[in-house]
Amino acid sequence: MTETKSAIVVGAGMVGLSTAWHLQERGVEVTVLDRHGVASGSSWGNAGWLTPGMAMPLADPSLWAYGPKAMLDPDAALSVPFRFDRALWGFLARFMAHATPGAWQRTMAALTPIDRMALEAYDELEAGGVHATSHASPWVVGFERERESRPFVHELRAVAKAGQKIALSRVPDGVRVPHLTSALQSLWTLEGQRYIEPGPYVEALATSVSARGAKVLTDARVTAVRPVPGGGAEVEVAGRDALRADAVVVATGAWLSDLTRQLGVRTRVQAGRGYSFSAPVTGPPIDHPVYFPARRVACTPYQGRLRIAGTMEFRGPDEPFQPRRIEAIVNSVRGLFEGVDLDSREDEWVGSRPVTPDGLPLVGRTAAPGVFAAGGHGMWGMVLGPATGRALATLITTGATPEEIRPFDPLR
Repeated sequence: MTETKSAIVVGAGMVGLSTAWHLQERGVEVTVLDRHGVASGSSWGNAGWLTPGMAMPLADPSLWAYGPKAMLDPDAALSVPFRFDRALWGFLARFMAHATPGAWQRTMAALTPIDRMALEAYDELEAGGVHATSHASPWVVGFERERESRPFVHELRAVAKAGQKIALSRVPDGVRVPHLTSALQSLWTLEGQRYIEPGPYVEALATSVSARGAKVLTDARVTAVRPVPGGGAEVEVAGRDALRADAVVVATGAWLSDLTRQLGVRTRVQAGRGYSFSAPVTGPPIDHPVYFPARRVACTPYQGRLRIAGTMEFRGPDEPFQPRRIEAIVNSVRGLFEGVDLDSREDEWVGSRPVTPDGLPLVGRTAAPGVFAAGGHGMWGMVLGPATGRALATLITTGATPEEIRPFDPLR
């Protein structure tokens, strides 16, 4: 294996920039390209949850009961457009084929090693000069009915059985949590997780990468990546001269398949779009995340307000914003909060998560020498991005695949 002295990273989200940062740690000269800008994809308006304890397979057996009901409920978290789209429905068929107990357990076992490294990888970034902070706080988890808590508790026990430490406890009956109404009859706390404000954190990571000598080029739409005879790879950029480097990393999130399909990566990456907005809070601020699993809604402190996020909408990543999805989130949590003004919304946003049919990321070599894929994390790109970048940088510079990303082979 020849020494890797230069690399191009396509994509300036959490995964791409973490890979760039760790390549720099190993002495590689890096250029980062993005068609829009830093954190312009799913890295800006997501809930910012660093929750390895909840980084579990998206396809679980409950979807067989929930999915058909969701298709008929305009306020359901799962949304699929009613139209003929052979590629989308083919993806959904493969996705549902993994919604079995056995597949869930196998996928969870594959995710657990990198889940266990996730928070320590954030510590490494912050100790290494990334001027941003991840916050530790207990999560409050609420259910309207006791029976609704059982699937969530069962899943977290399965996560613990797979090898993670899960600190989940029931809030005693009669104890009220500020800003939550009495409609929530079952309350729990989950400790040992963290959260960030994702946009500023990713921007701080980009600043660190730039300060250490990288070129971060925005408005750079990559149209093709190909190996170069004799070693290395070339990147075509619309309206610019082609760029060459010893290695190229494609970390374009929900658009990953556009560039990697021609490089032998057959696993389709589908956009699972999430929506969010922020709402003002009266009285004392909410200083901890809140989760409503039965409603699939995640809430995080955000600049004195509350960011409220939800929905898994399977559409194309570049399709227009759908205001009805924001309304669905609002309708699903109205009556669960007090002192949160859901009608004074700001920062309405949609971002496309990169979802794979089997629930595993695509991290490693493509069929093209010198070209690597890094994506397909579904809802967990934020929490697993730094650990992914570290492992992939090791592979690129040493040729050895770290065990934590071995199950994520893009050519599987």
